[in-house]
Amino acid sequence: MTTETVPTGAPADQAKSHELSLIGALRANMRDYGLLLALILIMLFFQYFTNGVLFKPVNLTNIILQNSYIIVMALGMLLVIVAGHIDLSVGSVSGFIGALAAMLMVGWRFPPELAFLANPIVAGAICLVAGAAIGAAQGYLIAYHRIPAFIVTLAGMLIFKGLSLAILAGKSVGPFPAEFQLLSAGFIPDVIGPTTMPWLAENGQNVVLHTTTMVIAIAAVVAMVFFSIRTRARRKMRGYDVEPFSLFVVKNVVIAALVLFFAYMLASYRGLPNVLVVMGVLIAGFVFLTKRMTFGRRIYALGGNLKAAALSGIKTERTTFYIFAIMGALAALAGMIYAARLNSATPKAGQGLELDVIAAVFIGGASALGGVGQVAGAVIGAFIMGVMNNGMSIMGVNIDWQQMIKGVVLLAAVFFDLYNKNKSA
Repeated sequence: MTTETVPTGAPADQAKSHELSLIGALRANMRDYGLLLALILIMLFFQYFTNGVLFKPVNLTNIILQNSYIIVMALGMLLVIVAGHIDLSVGSVSGFIGALAAMLMVGWRFPPELAFLANPIVAGAICLVAGAAIGAAQGYLIAYHRIPAFIVTLAGMLIFKGLSLAILAGKSVGPFPAEFQLLSAGFIPDVIGPTTMPWLAENGQNVVLHTTTMVIAIAAVVAMVFFSIRTRARRKMRGYDVEPFSLFVVKNVVIAALVLFFAYMLASYRGLPNVLVVMGVLIAGFVFLTKRMTFGRRIYALGGNLKAAALSGIKTERTTFYIFAIMGALAALAGMIYAARLNSATPKAGQGLELDVIAAVFIGGASALGGVGQVAGAVIGAFIMGVMNNGMSIMGVNIDWQQMIKGVVLLAAVFFDLYNKNKSA
């Protein structure tokens, strides 16, 4: 984000804004622009080396479905890391909640008076509450008993991995009811009706678009541009430095083009997956939380300087408690998405997911020292990991090399962050 400085000695309503130079704006936002550029370059790289398979509509849809639960957990992990903590239990918690959902809906046979517990909506609500309770319990130990988050969540990882094995009795349980599967495998209905585009015919077949998907995408782009223009105008009015207008236009055009391109690709297949809608709502909510709400600013204050945050009146224990409760609820949602995608709960579900989630947040620009990180960066970081996994799998790269390459990328991202901090110090 651009550094917000108001000229000293002048009232805010009389402060004059000025545009940064192009080089200055690029330097101030190097991490943000670099992430987006890296994602584009990685996608173009794999598009070329997979002979065009990466950008096929069905494959793009698979990338979204395969990484949806990573992105959901990355939103919560962003808050945890920004606050200066870590959560190693999210993979095991998600696996445990998936197992709990399977037992509620399929495994346990309830008497008639309790049969409502097997309803997908009721079972889903129970699982979300259970996830939040797990996160709250861990948060309580971390916040009020001062036990390091690393130790508490490491213990949680082992506990809930064991509980998953126990309630599933070492077996896979499924399939789930069709209503529950829609969480991960369903697509929004085309309420407007399909649009045939004969001028874009491929292999003699007309392209038929999911019109509702395109309408939603266009509305999202219009809203994005509107809020970007309004934010820039407010910054200028309050005397903050702003990026050059030319760079502002180029940035918004590139992002809008990317959104519309991916929407077109999805619309030419089956439209927006239900899980992408859930992700979109969550992303918008977390952007609002981190940028507009007092609670979000307190999280950044915790990670920036815990003692200063406490002295300023922030209830640091309560804030930490809430952060881990949110993380637990998101891990539960991710566990249900993962289970719905597999259409069964397995004893090994969720193992290793915490590493992908943490890597996505760090690659997305969050600081290992706390206090720094953005929702957009975490989402882009998750997609970078997802595209790399998908692209290397299509290319036939062995899993051992895949793990090594992801480790190098993670190390490079953290090194880049620390290098920038030391350079600006």
